[in-house]
Amino acid sequence: MNIGLMTDSVAALSTTETLDLAAELGIDTVEFATGNWSTAPHLDLEGLLAGEAARAELSAALRDRGLRLSALNASGNQLHPVTGAEQDRVVRGTIRLAGLLGVPTVVLMSGLPAAPGDSTPNWITTCWPPETTEVLERQWETATGYWRQLVEFARAHDVRLALEMHANQLVYNAPTLLRLREAVGPVIGANMDPSHLMWMGSDPIQSVEALDGAIYHVHAKDTRLESDRLGLTSRLETLPFDRVGDRAWNYVTLGDGHPGGTAYWSEFVAALRSSGYTGTLSIEHEDLACTPVDGVRRSVDLLRAALHTEPVA
Repeated sequence: MNIGLMTDSVAALSTTETLDLAAELGIDTVEFATGNWSTAPHLDLEGLLAGEAARAELSAALRDRGLRLSALNASGNQLHPVTGAEQDRVVRGTIRLAGLLGVPTVVLMSGLPAAPGDSTPNWITTCWPPETTEVLERQWETATGYWRQLVEFARAHDVRLALEMHANQLVYNAPTLLRLREAVGPVIGANMDPSHLMWMGSDPIQSVEALDGAIYHVHAKDTRLESDRLGLTSRLETLPFDRVGDRAWNYVTLGDGHPGGTAYWSEFVAALRSSGYTGTLSIEHEDLACTPVDGVRRSVDLLRAALHTEPVA
């Protein structure tokens, strides 16, 4: 496995500054966002699609610093009833660019359709009242049809698709990822971001075991459950991220979410190895209590230690 950087972690830095930071920290790979939910601060999707010279310049900038591209990221909701078509355009452009650059993996979300007749997606999280399950099955029908077509498009460009299991998406845990994979084939696998599973109450290590052979990318990102608030409000949290002191859970710098820090991540890395994963651990920093550059530095140090530490039996 190697250490990577999801470059939106340091969105305030220029592309040159970001690549220089990665090289300085001895990071091996970078992951660029191309649009949709990201402002794509470090990559011009349309410019790179249009110009061979622009692609050559990017490749040279990476090569000169000893870096490689691990993935492109076009996360959004391409099944949105209002904005989905535009988000799908970015997804397909990203797949095309990945093919042109020889990048094997594009990171996406599964998307979430609306209920019939609605203009806003509906995330079904309970089986009651009974109409919820009817809506959910219709959502699966819509999503499966879309993904069968997108899989064929990705296959034509020699690209695989790593879906991030995320709240407010149809695929949000290992069983839903495997359900979609079974329906549309192994072009899709998981982008294993444990931080979302942590706050939803799923065990990331158990999920890694369940996804044996189906993990195509990993985001190294941590969550801390805030016990005082959690006991009052549950894990369902609607307060904005900047209200750190009031929330039931928060994204934190790698290692700050679990007692023992490195020990947990050593166990996580060991589980990935056992599942056959040999790819990138792409650092995604979203800790509002820590500056991005400091958070990335600390995350690199922790991952280096985790990669070279055997978990305690």
